[in-house]
Amino acid sequence: MNSGASYSTDVTTMTVVRTGRLLTTNDLWDPFQLIDPEGTPVEAVRVFFADLQASGRSPATLRSYGMDLLRWFRFLWSVEVPWERATRTEARDFSRWMQLANKPVRPHWRHPGELADPLASLATNLYAPSVRAHSETVLRTFYDYHREEGTGPILNPFPLDRSRRDERAHAHHNPMERYRNVRSGLYRPTVAARIPRAIGDEEFNEIFAQLRSHRDRALVAFYVSTGARASELLSATRGDVDPGRQVISVVRKGSRAVQELPASSDAFVWLRLYQAQYEGLIPRGSRQPLFWTLRRPIRPLNYHAAHRMFERVNEGAGTAATLHALRHTAAYRMAEDPTLPLTDVQFVLGHAQLTTTQLYIAPRQEDVIRRVLAHHAEQSRRAKEREPEALAPGYSSETLDVLFGRGVR
Repeated sequence: MNSGASYSTDVTTMTVVRTGRLLTTNDLWDPFQLIDPEGTPVEAVRVFFADLQASGRSPATLRSYGMDLLRWFRFLWSVEVPWERATRTEARDFSRWMQLANKPVRPHWRHPGELADPLASLATNLYAPSVRAHSETVLRTFYDYHREEGTGPILNPFPLDRSRRDERAHAHHNPMERYRNVRSGLYRPTVAARIPRAIGDEEFNEIFAQLRSHRDRALVAFYVSTGARASELLSATRGDVDPGRQVISVVRKGSRAVQELPASSDAFVWLRLYQAQYEGLIPRGSRQPLFWTLRRPIRPLNYHAAHRMFERVNEGAGTAATLHALRHTAAYRMAEDPTLPLTDVQFVLGHAQLTTTQLYIAPRQEDVIRRVLAHHAEQSRRAKEREPEALAPGYSSETLDVLFGRGVR
C-alpha cells in the first residue's frame, strides 16, 4: 500500500482517472450515492450524507458535498490509498494538484465519445480558489465526522491552520463588522472578496431581446424583479402565483421556508401569455410546477435546463452574464432605491445577515469608471475656462498647453 511519499514529487504530472460517479437515486431517504470503480456505494459517504440530512441540509447541499468527495476519492483511487488511511501527505498533494493541474475535460452529454470543448484540453483551466476552499471545508468536515465516530483516521488529514487551532471562533467579534472564518483550514486558499456582478441596463436589454419564448421572458422578468435564486423560482407551483396581489411564493434555499416575493407586473403579463400559449399542453392544478420544458415530452423545468437556456441567450447577445447575475441585478436595483429600506431588501433576498445585503450598496466598477471619467472631463472643461486670454510674460506656449491639456489626446 502506498504511503504517499513515493508519488508526492510527481503530483503535478499525475493523471487522476475519471472513475466512479455520484449517482442520483431519486430516493428521499438516500438522494445521492458515491459509487466506487466496482459499482458499489461508498458506505463512509452514505452515513455522512445521512448525518447531513438529519441536520437539515438540503438535497442540493448533499449534491455539492458529493461532487467534492467524488473528486477526493478519485484522487485516492488514482494513488491507491484507502480513504481511512489518508494522511496529511495525501491532503497536501491533493491541494497542490487542485492548484496546479487543469480540470479534467468532460465529454459532451450528447456525444459521450467527444470532448465538450475541443480546445479545453489545450487551455489553462484551473480550479478557482472558491472551489478549492469549498472542497477543503467539505473534506475537513467529512473527516471530522468519522474521527468523532471512530471510523476514520485519528488525525484529520485536513487540519486547521497551526496558528489558529487554539482560538475560539469569533471571540472578540465586533457586531458592526462581518464575520470572518478565523478557524481556517491549513490547506484552505485565500479567496478574494468579490463584488457581486450586476447586468447593466443596455446589456440586459440586449439579453431580453434574444429571448425567443414567453416562458423565457417570464422567467427572466421574475428573476430580475424578485431577486430569487434560480432554483427557488423553479420550485414555484401554479398555486404559488397571486397576480392580484402581485406576489409569487418560493421555497427558500437554506431554510426551506415558503416566502412570498413581490414581482413586477411585466413578469405576470409574460407568465399569462406563456400559460395561454401552452393551454392544454401543460398540466393544470395548483400543485403542478409553474414552468415546463418547451420540447416534448414536456417535463418540469429544472435548473440545468434553465441555465443552458440562458447560456444560449448570452451567445446570441454576445454577452457573458450568468443566470445568478439576474439576482445580483435585482439586488442592486432595490438597494439603489432611496425609498426602499435596506432591511426590506434583506428580507426579499433572504439574507440572514444585513452585512450580506450591504454588499449591494458598494459602487459597481462600471459606475465608478463612468463617474471618474465624467470627473476628468469636467476638470478639463473648467481648465479651459480658466485659460488666460493672453500669455503671461516668461511662459512658453508649449508649457501652458501641457498644463491646460490643450492638444493632448
